[in-house]
Amino acid sequence: MSARRLSSFLSRSLRLPSASVPLGRSNGVARQIHRFSTAAAVEELITPPVQVEYTKLLINGQFVDSASGKTFPTLDPRTGEVIANVAEGDLEDVNRAVAAARKAFDEGPWPKMSAYERSRIMLKFADLVEKHTDELAALETWDNGKPYLQAAQAEVPSFVRLFRYYAGWADKIHGLTVPADGPHHVQTLHEPIGVAGQIIPWNFPLLMFAWKVGPALACGNTIVLKTAEQTPLTALYVTNLFHEAGLPPGVLNIVSGFGPTAGAALASHMDVDKLAFTGSTETGQTVLQLAARSNLKHVTLELGGKSPFIICEDADIDHAVELAHFALFFNQGQCCCAGSRTYVHERVYDEFLEKAKARAMKRVVGDPFKKGVEQGPQIDSEQFQKILRYIRAGRDSSATLECGGDKIGSKGYFIQPTVFSNVKEDMSIAQDEIFGPVQCVFKFKDIGEVLKRANNTRYGLAAGVFTKNIDTANTLTRGLRAGTVWVNCYDVFDAGIPFGGYKMSGMGREKGIYSLSNYLQVKAVVTPLRNPAWI
Repeated sequence: MSARRLSSFLSRSLRLPSASVPLGRSNGVARQIHRFSTAAAVEELITPPVQVEYTKLLINGQFVDSASGKTFPTLDPRTGEVIANVAEGDLEDVNRAVAAARKAFDEGPWPKMSAYERSRIMLKFADLVEKHTDELAALETWDNGKPYLQAAQAEVPSFVRLFRYYAGWADKIHGLTVPADGPHHVQTLHEPIGVAGQIIPWNFPLLMFAWKVGPALACGNTIVLKTAEQTPLTALYVTNLFHEAGLPPGVLNIVSGFGPTAGAALASHMDVDKLAFTGSTETGQTVLQLAARSNLKHVTLELGGKSPFIICEDADIDHAVELAHFALFFNQGQCCCAGSRTYVHERVYDEFLEKAKARAMKRVVGDPFKKGVEQGPQIDSEQFQKILRYIRAGRDSSATLECGGDKIGSKGYFIQPTVFSNVKEDMSIAQDEIFGPVQCVFKFKDIGEVLKRANNTRYGLAAGVFTKNIDTANTLTRGLRAGTVWVNCYDVFDAGIPFGGYKMSGMGREKGIYSLSNYLQVKAVVTPLRNPAWI
């Protein structure tokens, strides 16, 4: 898309009208519930400015039909209508893909070529992706429902940055020499682990592709990647660009399909050396069991979260409201690290709550291709209904529904931004990962109390701390049992910053130098020294 066409495309915007109707009174204070227009979100939808070109499996450098000939539809979450029918891979297709990856690793040039050459191919690929930003962003928005500007201005550039980052690592991976207590020369070699199986989720299809594929290729491995059945299109598109950049056949294979068939086959495959999975904790447990029961392959898991966002009494409330809003509602609330438990000090609780509710009521929900829209639809009917069930559970409990709480429109998967107050720790909306636009606000008295409550969860993926006091920040960041703690910011993701969880939020780390160890074996080589000058 040209710059002029892009400008014209983005200029067509629709700001959704909204109104408030009384919900009732609590302690003498009128509460309002936000009602969105039921028509504006789904009428006059923009036709996505991109064509679907790749719908087959990618095995050994070729786009091929599934062995069974089956396909499945990938849907537009704005309407629930079919975008395209995609080849449905299963056990036989996984076997074909793993065989291609194994041959490419054992006999092919990728692990044997110089690290510098691998780096050059990865850099050329990043350049090609950058040239196709508009098409990729449109395809990601169409298949996933995220705002187009989010995809175009943040996610595709981050994808490119990640591949350039890992291209830079390719020729800097090396071992050590180790002093021994005798006349021996000892060295360690860092070798590629082999065939990597990778299973990515639907909430950030492009970024999860980069988090997995970038370090694996930099280390010299070959890959079989299973896309999420909800969002298979962008992985197929960019893999075609990878081969244009010079990636040898069989190094990167893409199988689109479902978890119980293609995913299970990959996790339990005896010729896969390493498995990386991002998704729900429950599915992660199944993946780990399958890996253990097969060939005890190495496994890394990036799983669910129920992250606390702690707002202290010294906070700038307006800033804290905006940051907490972003921490929860970004990407339709479909983030594993979403700040879904908002803890607010009792001295600023009332002010924060009123402003948080007002901010949620102003959030623009609608066609993600339209300029000004902050929130698109949820991914699919299953997730849509799950979120609405949690909202009903919150309403049926003693939590107070401050705003939202309902769907928008008669088609598609749009949900009102929802805020609950007076949330108790034992409620399902406080314990479970909702993965949707539902903010739960809690009140706390002191740092010791909130630290204990924040850690009282089976998850430990991320946390946020909002304070001006360095001592408070240090106490909380050291005490929180989470893999990432953001202080006076949230969702800051850089190629070099490691990401992963404590407890049931997973094992291992993505991104940065730490991710390289997921795809390397360490070999010790010991050689006797005869009459050494020194040892």
